[in-house]
Amino acid sequence: MIIIDDKYISDEIVEEQFVCNLSACKGACCVAGDCGAPLNNAETKTLKKIYPAIKSYLRPEGIAEIEKTGYHTIDDEYGYVTPIVNGGICAYATVNEYGITGCGIEKAYNDGKVHFKKPISCHLYPIRIKKYDNWEAVNYDRWDVCKAACKNGKALKVPVYRFLRDAIVRHYGQPFYDVLDKIAQKSFPRQDQ
Repeated sequence: MIIIDDKYISDEIVEEQFVCNLSACKGACCVAGDCGAPLNNAETKTLKKIYPAIKSYLRPEGIAEIEKTGYHTIDDEYGYVTPIVNGGICAYATVNEYGITGCGIEKAYNDGKVHFKKPISCHLYPIRIKKYDNWEAVNYDRWDVCKAACKNGKALKVPVYRFLRDAIVRHYGQPFYDVLDKIAQKSFPRQDQ
């Protein structure tokens, strides 16, 4: 276990390897599961605020679900989550001509329409964070839909935390990432050499 401030980070974050392979999984993480993407309180307000700017990026089914159930829903385990359509695909998801599912919010962000990339739980995946009163557990989440990403990460020799560098910096800041990287290089065998 790695401890940085009040964050308890699973060794798997630096030991395991992971690089998304969308041509293999087709964006299954946006489709599979029991609920939508976990959201924090600030993100629920952001989704409401940016909805007019991202609406044109969304599928008609997603728009209908959002307008029926709201910008977010509540899950017993995760709290606030994105709505899902027919018990599956995220309401904010898009599907391209190759059948690959992506994020309508992220497409709007990439086009400069909004300043919010996507929910941090999506950006950080396969890292999942569980908050407690005085600390956070930062864990590697194993999911069978990501087998191709694990295989790809091993072939490319990219640890989870390096693949998620931008997301970690977005969430915790550059100094946090730098400390994590320094600990990983000193305490764990180098996987990228």
